[in-house]
Amino acid sequence: MIEIQNVRKSFGSLEVLKGIDLTVEKGEVVTVIGGSGSGKSTLLTCINGLEPIDAGRIVVDGTEVHAKTTDLNKLRRKVGIVFQQWNAFPHLTVLENVMLAPRKVLGLPKEKAEEIAVKQLTHVGLGEKLSVYPTRMSGGQQQRMAIARALAMSPEYMLFDEVTSALDPQLVGEVLDTLRMLASEGMTMICVTHEMKFAREVSDRVAFFHKGVMAEIAPPDALFGAPKDPELQKFLAATH
Repeated sequence: MIEIQNVRKSFGSLEVLKGIDLTVEKGEVVTVIGGSGSGKSTLLTCINGLEPIDAGRIVVDGTEVHAKTTDLNKLRRKVGIVFQQWNAFPHLTVLENVMLAPRKVLGLPKEKAEEIAVKQLTHVGLGEKLSVYPTRMSGGQQQRMAIARALAMSPEYMLFDEVTSALDPQLVGEVLDTLRMLASEGMTMICVTHEMKFAREVSDRVAFFHKGVMAEIAPPDALFGAPKDPELQKFLAATH
């Protein structure tokens, strides 16, 4: 599981995480909602070790992420992260993009890496696009390629940072369907999202962040149906 204990993080004089406590159990889907600048995305990069923390601790399956002795490259194989921008290599085909990490990071032979890449691309509905270059695909397809690329490392946890926010509205559905599929298969996921309907449908729990604080966390029916925090009430009223 992922344990986050009293985590604080500042950028200069701006404190963006003000003592976050959260435990995510194996197989659980937690979505994080809240306004821009509330600390949601920063939390994900801290879990993955991409950003250092100022106080507190984050523990993934007993490994303390920010301990000096922790091998972050090894940890990141276990904790995949997908961002808003998919950052594919334009000179490589879709298949080559997804094969890259298993070959370079895991040191797998070409045949094995290709087998994994084909499996994961087929899994996210891109089995027909193996030899296509990323620039020839829609934003939604590129984002699904980025998900396949993360899955090719066989992670035990997936972090999704507003993966639909750079997409045209008609492409959002196909990416959310991919996340729904992963959730239904039991992948442990933390999703930062603006998609309230998606948060309501797939989450075991939804966390609302406001100004660096986790102001409320509850199962979706309770959080959306009877929000307690006044800022959450305002936020939900504005999103309808």
